[in-house]
Amino acid sequence: MLKVALTGNMGSGKTVICRFFEMLNVPVFYADIEAKKLYTNPSIIQKVKALFGKGVITSEGSVDKKALAGKVFSNKEKLKELNKIIHPEVHKMFDQWAKQQESKPYCMQEAAIIFETGGYKRFDKTILVHAPEEILIERVMKRDTISRTEVLDRLQNQMSQERKKELADYLLPNDNSMLLIPRILEIHSELMHLSVEGH
Repeated sequence: MLKVALTGNMGSGKTVICRFFEMLNVPVFYADIEAKKLYTNPSIIQKVKALFGKGVITSEGSVDKKALAGKVFSNKEKLKELNKIIHPEVHKMFDQWAKQQESKPYCMQEAAIIFETGGYKRFDKTILVHAPEEILIERVMKRDTISRTEVLDRLQNQMSQERKKELADYLLPNDNSMLLIPRILEIHSELMHLSVEGH
């Protein structure tokens, strides 16, 4: 079974694309959703508190995600420290999940910063969803109801799309200018073919 990573910068539309792959019977692991679930894990809460202080913990004792985002998105070093806590746990969860998908030709993980962390090396193939930066900014402002400055701060923590294009195996433009489904079907067909060949 092939392991495929689907990635893209904020606002590229990764989740929408993953839904199309799911319609083609491809199992998809949503790394960012799974990572958020970890913030209810007592040992993770302790590690986050030790790193960022009480200010990121709510009165109920859970992680205040908004306060945490405020601290990490403006500080690359703090973001790296947080990723060191979260990413190994997400890798474990993905590996366990992938074992359950072994009857399928390939499975997919949706993850935002797979190139930044070097995590792409754990996969057989990578797909990059991309769009012009102006489109990304507008989508994120609308989706998260945040300012343009906040979006730009967050995008600074992500590798440039140009560099990602050099690293990715497949490119999938999601800029409203071309039809997505034919390109998705083309990539799907290639991946099915590779899985049969034993890549």
